Amino acid sequence: MSLHISKPVYDEESRPFWEGLNNKELLIQQCKSCNKHIFYPRSLCPFCFSEEIQWKKASGKAKIYSYTVIHQAFGPFKEETPFIVGIVELDEGVRMMTRIIGEREQVEIDKEASVLFHRMSDDFTLPYFQIK
Repeated sequence: MSLHISKPVYDEESRPFWEGLNNKELLIQQCKSCNKHIFYPRSLCPFCFSEEIQWKKASGKAKIYSYTVIHQAFGPFKEETPFIVGIVELDEGVRMMTRIIGEREQVEIDKEASVLFHRMSDDFTLPYFQIK
């Protein structure tokens, strides 16, 4: 299902992330100096302040860290209620907010999930996570 939504602004720091999603790759950053993984995209490592940051393909595996069920929504998602939004922690250690796909009764903290790519339009894809 394709919805009419506003796309994010692709700036210098985030463009590889968004382009990766359009190519069905979940890309995150890793600092070459301290080796820590980074998300959300930025130009400096938040741990050691190095500018030596590289992009790498994430495993796509995660655990649910937190979630909520949305019963009332506005805009392009208003017809999809109820749906689940949560924070997942990737195997690489970073957390991201995402849509969680699965039956509400099966969703729980620490439940394993894996990325799937939900194409919103021809040039805009979002990472959703499907529970296992």
